[in-house]
Amino acid sequence: MMFPLTYIIFFFFLILGVLISISSPSWFGVWIGLELNLMSFIPLISLKMSSYFSESALKYFLIQAMGSALLISSSFMFLSFMFSSLFLILFSLLLKMGSAPFHFWFPQVMEGLLWPQVFLLSTVQKIAPLTLTSYLMISEPLNKLIFISAVLSAVIGALGGLNLMLLRKIIAFSSINHLAWMLVAVSLSDMFWLFYFLIYSFILLSITTMFLKIQAFTLSSLIKSDQTNFLFTLFISFNFLSLGGLPPFTGFVPKWMLIQVLLNQNMFFILFFLLSSALITLYFYLRIIIPFILLMNPSMSFMTKFKSFCFISPSVMIFSSFNYLGLIFPLYSLIL
Repeated sequence: MMFPLTYIIFFFFLILGVLISISSPSWFGVWIGLELNLMSFIPLISLKMSSYFSESALKYFLIQAMGSALLISSSFMFLSFMFSSLFLILFSLLLKMGSAPFHFWFPQVMEGLLWPQVFLLSTVQKIAPLTLTSYLMISEPLNKLIFISAVLSAVIGALGGLNLMLLRKIIAFSSINHLAWMLVAVSLSDMFWLFYFLIYSFILLSITTMFLKIQAFTLSSLIKSDQTNFLFTLFISFNFLSLGGLPPFTGFVPKWMLIQVLLNQNMFFILFFLLSSALITLYFYLRIIIPFILLMNPSMSFMTKFKSFCFISPSVMIFSSFNYLGLIFPLYSLIL
């Protein structure tokens, strides 16, 4: 179910709230932008009258309201207790973006959303908190606190996705794990986290577009969708391998660059957790891919729910083709 054309005003204020937050010279202006962004996203969640959408909208509103209250109250303390105020502001931003140890709400809200809202919550709604977090990189204790949150996000995002059958929760824990890489990149350079964020957004767009086309929300429904379509099996496999950061797909390129920077700065402890969690996330991506390879048998076509032509739509092919750009990146590096 796509968004109605009349909802374009909510998209406008959604982006406007992000722009106000990241360009405001004061924390009060940041709070106004975040509230505008929140009030615009709630109608996009409650697009359809359903208890699942209403529950997710209420959970998201309460969590974001708590984060906004902590942000505006801690900003009042900035002049008197600057150091403590910065810590509380950072905690509020971590809560808003769903980073560990404030991640508890993220999979629960994600479970009640449709795939377009899943994409927005995992990408657009994290732009403002991540940008504001990069503004707080002014002291060593704050850097260490972000590194701790990144390590916790990497571990929780990897272990939380194990033994799950619900695709939206798998994507939620995957988003938490990728957020760990982005938090580390935020502490190093603005260009690194922006580049990682853009690559992750394009990969997630290809996956959510494919799931939207076949209306798959569980692993069993995804497996039963079409075992006889070779192109569909190839696309879904490559998309998840790119999301897991397996070389030479596009998802590996930002991780490769970040690994090089961490090695040059001798940050082996953080790199160990990031790489270990990446291997674990790649394992539960393979749990999704392997059934397609094993069940790709023409004799099982009677089990399919959809026709093959539904999967190979132009939008799926265009968004999925982005994951193959990483194949030419090594050649480009050799030329340079």
